[in-house]
Amino acid sequence: MNNKIKKFIKNFTYTFSANALSIIISTVLILIVPKYISVTNYGYWQLYIFYSSYISYMSLGLTDGAYLRFGGYEYKKLPKPAFVSQYWFLVFFDIVVNFSIALFYGLQSDDPSKTIVVIFTCLTGILVVPRSLLTFMLQATNRIKEFSIITILERIIYFFLVIVFLICGVRKFEFLIFADVIGKICSVIYSFFVCKELVLGKFESLKVSLKEILVNISVGSKLLFANFASMLIIGIVRFCIERNWSINTFGKISLALSISNMLMLFINAVAVILFPALRRTSEKNFPAIYRIMRSIIMVPLLGLLTFYFPAKILLSAWIPQYTESLVYMALLFPMCIYESKVLLLVNTYLKTLRKEKLMLVINLITVGISLVTTSIIVFIFNNFNLTILSITFLLALRCVVAELALARILKIQVKKDIILEISMTVVFIVVSWNLNNSIAMIVYFISYLLYLFIKKNEILSLIKNSRVLLKSK
Repeated sequence: MNNKIKKFIKNFTYTFSANALSIIISTVLILIVPKYISVTNYGYWQLYIFYSSYISYMSLGLTDGAYLRFGGYEYKKLPKPAFVSQYWFLVFFDIVVNFSIALFYGLQSDDPSKTIVVIFTCLTGILVVPRSLLTFMLQATNRIKEFSIITILERIIYFFLVIVFLICGVRKFEFLIFADVIGKICSVIYSFFVCKELVLGKFESLKVSLKEILVNISVGSKLLFANFASMLIIGIVRFCIERNWSINTFGKISLALSISNMLMLFINAVAVILFPALRRTSEKNFPAIYRIMRSIIMVPLLGLLTFYFPAKILLSAWIPQYTESLVYMALLFPMCIYESKVLLLVNTYLKTLRKEKLMLVINLITVGISLVTTSIIVFIFNNFNLTILSITFLLALRCVVAELALARILKIQVKKDIILEISMTVVFIVVSWNLNNSIAMIVYFISYLLYLFIKKNEILSLIKNSRVLLKSK
């Protein structure tokens, strides 16, 4: 086994361990927390998670630009003084911006609970944005072990504190948020030690520092806005749900989204190591690698949709107060198929090929469609079912458009596979929503077997030729 294969397997082991732990912790929290706190408290907790997912984008694109520019570098070859300057620039910038947001919201808000959520969210921004520069550099330079430990440390502390609070009878959402903040603080401290050369040391000259900051922002802003727009596709729908219905409804739908998104943690484990690996790979191998990775992802993911049916029964028995939201998993569960493909394959390839502008255009178009369709469905028709279904529709639309654009660049054919996957998604949603749970599972399983029969030649070819994935000449 050559060194490249060993390195890939070693890095995958680290990221798989970190993300497997995250999946376990997320699963336990998804199952435990809603059981013991009120629907309202759960709603505010999910609102904090929702807001904090956006506050982390206050890097102006600097961290994204550094990630793109230095992806594939050796850590020791990074310009350390320039990164010290950029790190502390982010610290100062985020303190000013987040303090201003918290002050402004606090002065005009009439909801004390939401004010607490916003204040904690702003504190989170001060912690995670500067840290993202360090974690991005660890990923870009293939220091996957240290990056994984940062992830593991944050999640373990968060999980431990939440369980302690619940055992002690604490049922307020503020303490759940506090646990998350403490976990982030500890991970930030650890990141100082593993990236001390990027945090503590000699500053670069003001002229060079400003030049590096502006170059990274210029390079990364397209990727930042592309990722931000990607989140807005679902974010607009969730925001309208919270505004038009209630915090309780928002919490219930957030639970269904959390369950549907659990698979994304594992997919992210592969995406983390695939980008630097592709940067070191000849472009002539890109089409072959894409076809292999596509089959590796999509074949098992479509099969995993079968687990929705027993999961619905078990979760309904465990948290009956959320039975209504679990019904909507029938509409949301397929979103993991399209999000997984975009995160692991499409976006990774577009970043490697430096097509951030294309990512941005596709995501902005989808955001525009999301804004129009959601406004009509929510505020004119007031149709909750269609609102939830629109999430999967929008993500599928974005995925199909982006993959077709990428396929043109790589000069490969994917239309047949796209049609098959859309067909499987439609079958799953229709039978899950309209048929008895047991009958629906049987119908979908038969459909999946038919899908495997259609794909049998590609699957057999994949097994025979999977070593192509690890070649890089």
